[in-house]
Amino acid sequence: MAGRTLVRTAAVLGVASLALAGCSSNNSDNTASSSSASAAATTVTTDCTPDKATAKATPSTEPLRLGTLLPDTGSLAFLGPPMVAAVQLAVGDVNAAGGVLGAPVQLDAGDSGDTTTDTANTTVDRELSAGTQVIVGAASSAVSLKVIDKISSAAVVMFSPANTSDQFVCYPDKGMYFRTAPTDVLQAQALSQLISDDGHQRVAVLALNDPYGTGLATNLEKDLTDSGVASDQIDKIIYDPNAQSFNAEVDQVKDFNPDAIAVIGFDESAKIITRMHEVGIGPSDGKAVYGVDGNMGNALGEAVAKPLLDTMQGTTPLTDVGPAFQDRLKGVNPALIDFNYGGESYDAVVISALAAAQAKSTAGTDIAANIDSVTNGSTKCASYAECLPLVQAGTSIAYAGITGALAFTPAGEPSVGSYGKLKFGPDNTLTTEGYVVVRK
Repeated sequence: MAGRTLVRTAAVLGVASLALAGCSSNNSDNTASSSSASAAATTVTTDCTPDKATAKATPSTEPLRLGTLLPDTGSLAFLGPPMVAAVQLAVGDVNAAGGVLGAPVQLDAGDSGDTTTDTANTTVDRELSAGTQVIVGAASSAVSLKVIDKISSAAVVMFSPANTSDQFVCYPDKGMYFRTAPTDVLQAQALSQLISDDGHQRVAVLALNDPYGTGLATNLEKDLTDSGVASDQIDKIIYDPNAQSFNAEVDQVKDFNPDAIAVIGFDESAKIITRMHEVGIGPSDGKAVYGVDGNMGNALGEAVAKPLLDTMQGTTPLTDVGPAFQDRLKGVNPALIDFNYGGESYDAVVISALAAAQAKSTAGTDIAANIDSVTNGSTKCASYAECLPLVQAGTSIAYAGITGALAFTPAGEPSVGSYGKLKFGPDNTLTTEGYVVVRK
């Protein structure tokens, strides 16, 4: 599959991707601020030479032990099932094709919780003590930031299927951090294009105060300006996602009287949209409202009264996992109705296994030193079973699996991002109106 296309089924679109992908759980104690007050504090540089891992002189032939750090509990727990199922499916496929270095991959599942608990640290401590060489997770950017130093210092690969925060591009991770989700630099481009294509020239941006929200808001503000929206026609408001009320922030938006409103948030978006309707600026009131992967899904549709979301549009990373892959995930978990980040989770496992096979070692640093290259080689292959013989023969491979071609950058992340253009109907359900493909 060239690039990445989108799943067009309502089930996939309904993923309520409150993670997302840049996903981060609520962890701020700051209240709303204007664009000028918040921009300096949230700007993240992506201009750097990323850390790179160096393979050890002596390889390890121990069985590959893979742990997960995915949300079973906490504010993002609804995101966990497709990711957990995809990891289990990928491990099964790798083992069915011969495993890694002739031994089956061992899976150690673990909960990430959210930033209100210490669950992630407890899980990471347990998995590191067990000798895990690769940890898949976290979904939340804020949770990942809580444990990334511990994981990288232990020379273990951290591979997120859902982090999108720009903070990871230049993070001093010793070359041990990777992700299959595209960064917010790319999602901001897609959302800005959606807003600009609709002709809006005065935009309010409401964003939660955490690495995901502020990073995406800052990039969106820049991209809107680059597209021709005057800087004084953009009002960026950063809010505390743990607040009991968002009345002040919504009233500030109303006073600004924008053509369009972008809401960058998670489950608290339901309260925000409800308040927007109360003051007459909700999507069902005729105002152009846009969301992101953090709120464009089934969870928001269920949390807000019908038809208050009618006409709300937004973007989310979507890949054409196809009905066959969905059916395979349902074989692992028959209760699944959403599939977002399932493909990214599956590919994180397969890429890690291929990197270990190419390194002829299961040491974390050896795997990390080979991850980028197995997505950028000269010979394309689409599954572990197809790619493994090529790797064993010394062929340079470019794995393009469930999420398509990834072509990792030196920062260990996709250089291509495909986003669905989603829209809520009067029954608060989503449909795909098209897609946007953006590149770094």
